[in-house]
Amino acid sequence: MMKLDSRRWLNTLSLRNNPVRVVSLCFSAVLVFSTQLAWREVAVLEEAYTSSQRNSLENVANKMDAQLQANLDGLTFYRNSIQEALQTPLAFSGLRDAVGTFVQKRQQPQWAISLDNRRMLPVYGVSDDFIAQTALLSRNNPKLSNELTATLEVGYLLRLSATVRHVAQRVLYVSRGGFFLTNPPPADLNNTIEQYYALVTSPWFTSQTQRNNPGRGFLWQPHAPDSDVRSVVVSLPVDDEHYWYGVLAMEFSLSQIKRYLATASEGEKEGEYRLYDLRMNPITSLLTDGVIATSLTEPDKAQIAHAFEQDTRGGLRLDTRYISWQKLQNFDGVLIRVHHLQEGLRGEYGSLSLALGALWILFTSMLILAWVVIYRMVNNMTALQKSLQWQAWYDGLTRLFNRGTLFDRANVAMRACRAQQKPIAVIQMDLDYFKNINDRFGHQAGDRVLVHTAGIISSRIGNAGLAGRVGGEEFCIVLPGATKEAARLIAERIRERINSRELLLGKGVMLPVSASFGVSGSDESGQYDVEFLQSVADKRLYLAKQSGRNRVCCSDPSPAE
Repeated sequence: MMKLDSRRWLNTLSLRNNPVRVVSLCFSAVLVFSTQLAWREVAVLEEAYTSSQRNSLENVANKMDAQLQANLDGLTFYRNSIQEALQTPLAFSGLRDAVGTFVQKRQQPQWAISLDNRRMLPVYGVSDDFIAQTALLSRNNPKLSNELTATLEVGYLLRLSATVRHVAQRVLYVSRGGFFLTNPPPADLNNTIEQYYALVTSPWFTSQTQRNNPGRGFLWQPHAPDSDVRSVVVSLPVDDEHYWYGVLAMEFSLSQIKRYLATASEGEKEGEYRLYDLRMNPITSLLTDGVIATSLTEPDKAQIAHAFEQDTRGGLRLDTRYISWQKLQNFDGVLIRVHHLQEGLRGEYGSLSLALGALWILFTSMLILAWVVIYRMVNNMTALQKSLQWQAWYDGLTRLFNRGTLFDRANVAMRACRAQQKPIAVIQMDLDYFKNINDRFGHQAGDRVLVHTAGIISSRIGNAGLAGRVGGEEFCIVLPGATKEAARLIAERIRERINSRELLLGKGVMLPVSASFGVSGSDESGQYDVEFLQSVADKRLYLAKQSGRNRVCCSDPSPAE
């Protein structure tokens, strides 16, 4: 069965049987292969483009993390300094005097202690009564004096730290013991109470309790877009021997965050950088040269946020934009890079993609053009082949098989009938007085008679028989599966049909036509040989001619005759 299917498939694809289909299939295969190859190259370019976008974002994110890390290291340094000073305060007389001053002023509503305004920052505080009003604040710790002197030491360090002043908008230490330190110092020294109250009630301070921050690490207070505060704050609790003393904090303005982003993205020539907090609230953004800002809609943000939950470093396509994101390590936020289609087309990958697309279009156009040309050539060759084949197989006038084709087909039919034990019959036919028709009325009249006769033969035998012109006015009919008697009846019907009407030859001339037939069959002799049966039928045709023509003869004469 498999061999039969293979032969049938090969026969279907045979150039001899269907060359047009073979040409179309070959060109289709080339087109599919070239398209797949081009698509593969596009996929490779897309992967390279995606990697390039993510790498660019990663470089910017790493640089920004490095800048933020410097600030966080500074904040950690200040906490370590306070914790060290809590354990071992400096034995300076100025610091001891500051403790005495604190004892004297701690009952005042608001106060300030300063040792040297040029080298140390002042400490501002409130009264014991203010502290007693809330459970979050307390002066009931044995190291309150050490905390005060440690705060003054940090103020000295902050004065020396010009880099911190340059980086952060403000650095603070807020104690639960009722005082605070800020760099730069407050502009208004008469509202210490209000300032301290605002500090200790701010989210970045209250979130540093042991319950809210059990890990005692950095916490970022996200920027609220609906508020007037244009800054973000990172805070760090100060603990010693399991006691919470206060909070160190750095406050960054949004303009400073933007400068960080500008420094980190220096050298980047494409893309739009956006910084969001983890709730997808915008913090700041930065455009490279020639890029037009576009807003991210709420559905866009929701889609990015959903993807961010699955992977903190990734990318996706939104319309004509490619969005890549990466979570910052030293900031509770996500850095997003928006790359537009027009930027990509101007870049290296865009040029390669356009070139690849142009080459594919050119190749496909040339392939289609070649297919059209070859298709027409093959079609014409096929038509020519069929025409030549038809001329080789058929008689050009009667459109019946010629002698050679008839006997080839008859031999095949003979073998099939012999194998299946079926009879086969042969009818030999000749038109009567055909030479007189040509002589009297011309060869055109004779051709009309031949065509008319061939039409009658074809209509009477149908698809079951084989018919051919084997001489000038002589025809042969092979009937597979028919007995001699069945063949005789068919020959009789053909004879009657030919003789039943006269042909109009023009100018009122009517021409009667008749034919004589000889019939033989394998059922009378047991012979399955075309030449034998045809010779028998030919002899009987001769007998029909001798007996007066226009008749069917299907038997041999008796010996007496």
